[in-house]
Parts: sequence; structure tokens; C-alpha cells
Amino acid sequence: MRNMKMVIAFIRPEKLDDVKAELEKVGIYPMTVVEVKGRGSQKGIEIRYRGLPVRIDLLPKIQLELVLDDDKVEDAIKAITKGAYTGEPGDGRIIVLPVEKNIKIRDYYKQIS
Repeated sequence: MRNMKMVIAFIRPEKLDDVKAELEKVGIYPMTVVEVKGRGSQKGIEIRYRGLPVRIDLLPKIQLELVLDDDKVEDAIKAITKGAYTGEPGDGRIIVLPVEKNIKIRDYYKQIS
């Protein structure tokens, strides 16, 4: 069995296409994309609405999930960072977790039936 990791990245929604393009350049295609809301150390933003200050403490983000062989993890981290970077607070975060099992339902069904 191969050693695998789950790479979870939280990025700005407007950077999704850039991140996907960078991942494709290094041969990484499979991913799950989820629209989420969250906040980091910047604790949200303050905007003005009809002349009044309004605090938005949960900002829209994109959560990417990739399950990869160990040898592709560093490539993924570099690609995500390159595509997501703006240099401003809120660029995002990347988390890497071990994967216990990775089961493709279609293939597993053939084994058990």
C-alpha cells in the first residue's frame, strides 16, 4: 500500500483558477473544492455600508482537498502557494494530514461482490 497524505488548503475564492493552473503544471488534477467561510488572524474585515461601518468576521474562502502520494505533496504545496499568494493577510493556509486508507468505491465494490 502506498503512503498517502491529504492536503487541505484554504485560499481566496478569486485565486482558485490560479491555484488550479499551478497544480496542473505539476501534473496534479484530482481535487475537491468546497466554498466555506472562515477567518484567520485578521479577524475579518470592516467595510462601510450606507455610510456606516460594518464588520464582516467570516470571510468567503475556498477549501481544496487533495489526496496524494507522498512524493507529490511538496509539489502540491509549492503550486498552491504560488497560485494563492498575494502577500496580504488572508492568503490562506495549507494543512497536510496522513491518510489511513484511500478506497475507490468502484474498485472496492468489485472485490466484495
